[in-house]
Amino acid sequence: MIALRSTLAGRIFLTVASTVILLFLALPIVLIVVTSFGKDAFGAFPPDSWTLGWYKVLFADGSKWPAALSLSALIASLTTVFSLLLGITAATALVRSNLPLRSAVYGLVLAPLVIPQVVIALGLFLLFEPAAMLGSPIAIALGHTVLASPIAVMILMATLKGIDERLEDAAASMGAGRLTVARRITLPLAMPGMIAAAIFSFITSFDEFFISQFLSSVDTTTLPVQVFNVLQFDVDPSVTAISAVLIAIAVLALVLVAAVRRLGGGGKQDGLLPTEPAVGLSTGSETS
Repeated sequence: MIALRSTLAGRIFLTVASTVILLFLALPIVLIVVTSFGKDAFGAFPPDSWTLGWYKVLFADGSKWPAALSLSALIASLTTVFSLLLGITAATALVRSNLPLRSAVYGLVLAPLVIPQVVIALGLFLLFEPAAMLGSPIAIALGHTVLASPIAVMILMATLKGIDERLEDAAASMGAGRLTVARRITLPLAMPGMIAAAIFSFITSFDEFFISQFLSSVDTTTLPVQVFNVLQFDVDPSVTAISAVLIAIAVLALVLVAAVRRLGGGGKQDGLLPTEPAVGLSTGSETS
């Protein structure tokens, strides 16, 4: 392989281009966070003066934000449990079994990621409306699971592919049953991937809007829907504060994922995160 020579002009161009792209991606986030501390009720940027008043408004008496925040946390927790159950089952079947039509099944599992969310939301509405489940946290959580479970499946498939099957074979050869092998070998080694899948499932549900909008009711309004409702009918500067809180939660989740990767071996365990979309579905893996 011929190594490409890097020139000074090339390095400068890459540095400038990378900086511009990163600023473009981060600028909306920075703008929201800075504006949330501004005193101007119309969210001017940059702020003329600073205050924490909009954060105090979030938790003042009569505020709807705490109820929306707690409901979103409840639904995201339920979605995390559902997604992990589906993810572990599907990933095990796709990676560790001779499942027929494996590639087709894998594509079906990932389909919700490429189908427009509004279409999925409409389908879920038509599904839950006859069952009188609209407005139920369980129904919203099941709807969010449709989006979160493919992400969990990808992460857990990558995690299972990173586990040396010879360890399981060695335990089985010494008399350990399937449950013992799973409990003593597979699950401990897969724990970092399971934690990462749980974090991504939680964040996917916590930020989801379209499905929540279709399935929620007046009494069950999630945080993203509440933000939309406030912006639709009023100019409330406290929206910037709750948006900053959402950004902080997302950043915290990324920090947790990075910590899990480090504790789980980082680069030593390949494919902890979904960086290998075709993992487990290559020709070699199907024949193995």
